[in-house]
Amino acid sequence: MTQALPSQPRKMPTQQRSRERVERILAVATDLIAERGSDAVRMSDIAEGAGVSIGSLYQYFPDKSAVIRTLAERSNEMALACVERIMGQVQDLPGLAQALQQVVDEYYGMFQDYPVTRDIWFATQADKALRNIDAEDTAAHVAQFEGVMLRIGVPAGKTEVKSYALLAMNLLAAAVRMAIVLPADEAARVLEGFKTMAARDLLARFGA
Repeated sequence: MTQALPSQPRKMPTQQRSRERVERILAVATDLIAERGSDAVRMSDIAEGAGVSIGSLYQYFPDKSAVIRTLAERSNEMALACVERIMGQVQDLPGLAQALQQVVDEYYGMFQDYPVTRDIWFATQADKALRNIDAEDTAAHVAQFEGVMLRIGVPAGKTEVKSYALLAMNLLAAAVRMAIVLPADEAARVLEGFKTMAARDLLARFGA
């Protein structure tokens, strides 16, 4: 029998009772990480909080990294869906500049509304086995942004569009993640500065 790779959740169950158990495990893990930080949370803590045996927990998640991976991937899916909704309404370059600014606000708002998202992201950065999650998420956002630029007919070669999308999405993520560790007033100034800079550069670079 093939074993699950380290830090990968085991195959998700299909039976309703088992699915509910997995969701309970993830909910408890989320609460514990938000309360203590990921480093202080043990698998035994998650099992106890979820009301399952440690053996049952390991049936679904071989280690804590697998739990964090699942939480991170869910968080990334939520963010990607949000960006897709915003970018799907873009019809022209000025609209793309406005959408880029809205993405900044909503991305930052997600961290504010769900503070545990910060802890989960920090946990993925601290675990070598999980760092690829962030790279995969960034690649998905880059492809999404690049696709919108090409759809609205940005007048540039495909290579330049791809390079710009890569730079823009990485800078956006960096700006937001810097802001989430700053006091609210300073974070607001940082984000407003980035939004102004990003919109101005996009219009100057690709405007007719």
